[in-house]
Amino acid sequence: MPRATEATPGRSAHGRGRGGRLRVGFDGRALTSPAAGVRRYTSELLRAIVALDDAPEVVLLGGADVRAAPSGLQHVPEPWHPPTNLGWMLVGFPEAARRARVDVIHAPAYTAPFVASVPVVLTIHDVSYARHPEWFPYRRDPLRRAFYRRSALSAALVLTVSTFSASEITAAYGIDPAAIVVTPHGIDVNAFGAEGGFGTLPDGIVAPYVLHVGDLHTRRNLGVALEAVIAARRHGGPLATLSLVLAGVDRGLTEALRAQASAAGVPDAVRPVGLVSDAVLKALYRRASALVYPSLYEGFGMPLLEAMAAGVPVVASSAASVPEVVGDAGLVIDPGDGAAWIDAVHRVLTDTGLAADLRARGRARARTFTWARTARATAQAYHRVLGD
Repeated sequence: MPRATEATPGRSAHGRGRGGRLRVGFDGRALTSPAAGVRRYTSELLRAIVALDDAPEVVLLGGADVRAAPSGLQHVPEPWHPPTNLGWMLVGFPEAARRARVDVIHAPAYTAPFVASVPVVLTIHDVSYARHPEWFPYRRDPLRRAFYRRSALSAALVLTVSTFSASEITAAYGIDPAAIVVTPHGIDVNAFGAEGGFGTLPDGIVAPYVLHVGDLHTRRNLGVALEAVIAARRHGGPLATLSLVLAGVDRGLTEALRAQASAAGVPDAVRPVGLVSDAVLKALYRRASALVYPSLYEGFGMPLLEAMAAGVPVVASSAASVPEVVGDAGLVIDPGDGAAWIDAVHRVLTDTGLAADLRARGRARARTFTWARTARATAQAYHRVLGD
């Protein structure tokens, strides 16, 4: 069955799609975003939106590969535009929306048209780049920050994934909190459960290990987690071979972490495995003794949900959005308190009662985050910008 069909423009006399349904133009290019989190958000949100009882009519605008979208969605190919993301947003995306005769545009990842013939809903996942530019010392980042800022200020309504991110967006851009809607991510709990066996781990990875998932970036504060692993190994016994497994793209931290482990005399305490497939990621979760997440800044933190859904005890930072996601289902620790991290990681690894309690709490907590809830809040936002 084809994933999408070419859109046939058509509205009711009331300016809506077939049967008077709201007609939404959704950026199809987000389905193949280089950011894995954006790809997952886009595909899962689209599936959940079309499953709503009163689902809007969704048209994918642009995107060379829309196979990750639900079957049967209409698709408008990209009209000519300058061959950059800026060119797409300023020229191609608005023109595709005009051709599709949509009522609302949804730009699901930071950037949006500055001018469009219909209201624009923009999803901003976090504003770390604006609030902490020192973490992004790359030549093109000032231009990116300007593009993101203008997109945010041009949108009719901003969606974001946590109350923390909403407050940060207001602080960064001066946007009225009333113009920001919090739509947390969801999770398919069954997909991360233990059903179907444990899968295959990357070469060289053996239990026991604690896991971190996400790009290896300065804000992830991973030296704290590694120090806790090094301290745990000193207790000997089963913990003598404990390692920190890092699943994610290296953004310049690996060598420093290797040096930290080597200086402690345990070079095998850190195990980077890079970007892994979904199947390998699930296998890593299922065998992990704990997820460690000492991040200094997160808009949401999908690995927290994934770990809880998989029944992995969570030891996480008390900073940013992390407590919103974890609630009382994990150990939430000041990311700057190294001694507290050493203690918390050791407790989770040695106290079987605590670990079992965190596993149960985590699974229960994860079940409260559903893509259906995200989709309902998103659909309500579409209606809101039209005054429905």
